Amino acid sequence: MSELTPGMPLTQLSEEEQFFYQTVRDFAQEKIKPLSTQMDRDAKFDPAIHKQFFEMGLMGIDVPEKFGGAETSFFMSILAIEALSYVDASAGVMVDVQNTLVNNCFKNWGTPEQHAKYFPQLTSNKIGAYALSEAGSGSDAFALKTRAVDKGDYWELTGQKMWITNAGEAEIFIIFANIDPDKGYKGITAFIVERDFEGFSVGKKEDKLGIRASSTCELILDGCKVPKENVLGEVGKGYKVAIETLNEGRIGIGAQMVGLAQGALDAALKYTQEREQFGKTLASFQAVQFSLAQAATELEAARLLVYNAARMKDAGINFIKEAAMAKLYASQLAQKIASDMLDLFGGYGFTKEYPAEKFYRDSKIGTIYEGTSNMQLQTIAKLILAK
Repeated sequence: MSELTPGMPLTQLSEEEQFFYQTVRDFAQEKIKPLSTQMDRDAKFDPAIHKQFFEMGLMGIDVPEKFGGAETSFFMSILAIEALSYVDASAGVMVDVQNTLVNNCFKNWGTPEQHAKYFPQLTSNKIGAYALSEAGSGSDAFALKTRAVDKGDYWELTGQKMWITNAGEAEIFIIFANIDPDKGYKGITAFIVERDFEGFSVGKKEDKLGIRASSTCELILDGCKVPKENVLGEVGKGYKVAIETLNEGRIGIGAQMVGLAQGALDAALKYTQEREQFGKTLASFQAVQFSLAQAATELEAARLLVYNAARMKDAGINFIKEAAMAKLYASQLAQKIASDMLDLFGGYGFTKEYPAEKFYRDSKIGTIYEGTSNMQLQTIAKLILAK
């Protein structure tokens, strides 16, 4: 096993898992970190990194080997997301969406024919995106207005999707539309849409506070023609596809926030042991030591929540409550740690000369996407009160 580095998560990891985590984090440190500041400034991910994600097998971690995947486990996806996010949360979320949302959606709901067609593309060179949200449909996910009309030989989709992660680079999209609004959520259906389908286009790219290298765009469906065989799951069962997939995706966001928080903490650990005030290092002061110790302790609790939810998923145990708890706590804690660690940098923390401000900006999205904190609390409350 390679030499362990600071912040290495040993909790609950086998030697194989430790090696995988370390390999991904070494790659992130060597290849992504030198580009991270420029990618953040330009709000554009370097396409050379995309290629390396595929070459390393990070875009098909839990996909069967016969389709080009690594065929490991959902937990390994979580480790990869955490390791990448330690360096750059934008890298983490790209791999997160590909594995926990898109690939999982195909794996759980796709037909053998869809597996044979799309998995080899998703594991070799094509990025995927998951499109549920709309301008008037965020937390109220099933208020979506995008329509799908049966035209006999194909489905015709019309509408607009908003805030779609990976949309700038993606070539395969899972898009949710309603075939019959009178049926409410029971009319929602999932469709596989390719970027070059007639009537489909990627619209405005959002100018964001954080995870700026990650593309977030609108999708425009103007009479988009989708083949009948590109329904993912059953017609009218898209709500089940959406809910079950997002339950898994929330664990991925928890991992992203754990990785980010560890990166912020380790940056502060390094800085406080180098920076001197009043004739001694900042780390010599008890108040600073206590702040670092508190962050490390709470971060380990968040990591345990995330790992536990991922292990439960792999074991086939109901993990909905645990996933919501992991996402809730990890995202809230990442903001707190990123903020507290920035304070330890003093005035330097408020500049782009040091990484603290980027960790702080990137952390904010965690409590918003793939279910806000209030939605996680609602899920948790519903499940504990049902007992």
